Amino acid sequence: MGRVAAPYAVKGWVKVQPFTEYVDSLLDYPHWLVGRDANWREMQVQEAKVHGRFLLVKLDGVADREAAEAAVGQEIAVGRDELPEPDAGEYYWDQLIGLEVVGLAGAVLGRVERILETGGHDLLSVKGHADGRERLIPFVAPIVREVHLAERQIEVEWGEDY
Repeated sequence: MGRVAAPYAVKGWVKVQPFTEYVDSLLDYPHWLVGRDANWREMQVQEAKVHGRFLLVKLDGVADREAAEAAVGQEIAVGRDELPEPDAGEYYWDQLIGLEVVGLAGAVLGRVERILETGGHDLLSVKGHADGRERLIPFVAPIVREVHLAERQIEVEWGEDY
């Protein structure tokens, strides 16, 4: 849901880049999971404030600038059970990553590797199985026809040669 971008000042505050729709959405959660790879720990938010497109945050256990510098690059997450259920037709990005993408003609285009936010609409980065080619497919209603989470598949109006 975000990442620690930089230390801020000298008393252990960090500058956080949120990946949420609204800058302050992370502040709805008093406990964060902070880390990367298999190294995560729960941390409590002691104080926080919005600073433009970033958050300035004082986390429990980060007491000085040195500890804040050590946290740079770590990711911020919250437990799935703490998140609200998405509305119909809406998805969390992690629900889409790894899904197989199939054109309406039945051609398998590949799997969703990542999702890019462009401002106008999100793009699915789909890596082809056979050719290894990356396809950037807009995640918009005219192109994305159906998302089948249970079948781990996305149907799109997209050709192999696009």
